[in-house]
Amino acid sequence: MKVAILTTGGTFDKVYFDANSEYSIGEPCISSILDEGNVTSDYRVQSILKKDSLDITQEEREIIKNAVKNCEEDKIIITHGTDTMIETAKCLENIENKTIVLTGSMQPARFRKTDAIFNSGFAYAAAVSLENGVYIAMSGRVFRSDNVRKNIDLGKFENKT
Repeated sequence: MKVAILTTGGTFDKVYFDANSEYSIGEPCISSILDEGNVTSDYRVQSILKKDSLDITQEEREIIKNAVKNCEEDKIIITHGTDTMIETAKCLENIENKTIVLTGSMQPARFRKTDAIFNSGFAYAAAVSLENGVYIAMSGRVFRSDNVRKNIDLGKFENKT
């Protein structure tokens, strides 16, 4: 079973240049993360965007949606910034016959202390295990796209209800 991994940027792939928080979105990190984790199943990585999720437009969400629809794989992971991950997940809800898992990180993958490594593996396991649908996999929890919110104060995702 081949997994498609679509990258869109976000904190996951941020590269910081100085103490003033100047950053850019770098090359996707997920291939090296999965390689270091000794993931031996078949996957491919495609970079779609390199943007902070706050800057993703509705037109760009349509680009993401079309990329998902055009994937020959039915297991898809999308790395995405956490601020608008839910909006993108909702945009994908009417895609049928695919398991779509969005994940991201609160700290860049290039930092020594990061959740990107764990979230990558967790999202991979979720994508190959879950039924068709759209999910968010963060911090050891899986949420359906229609029942999730980001708790900004606590810096985590949680069920809406």
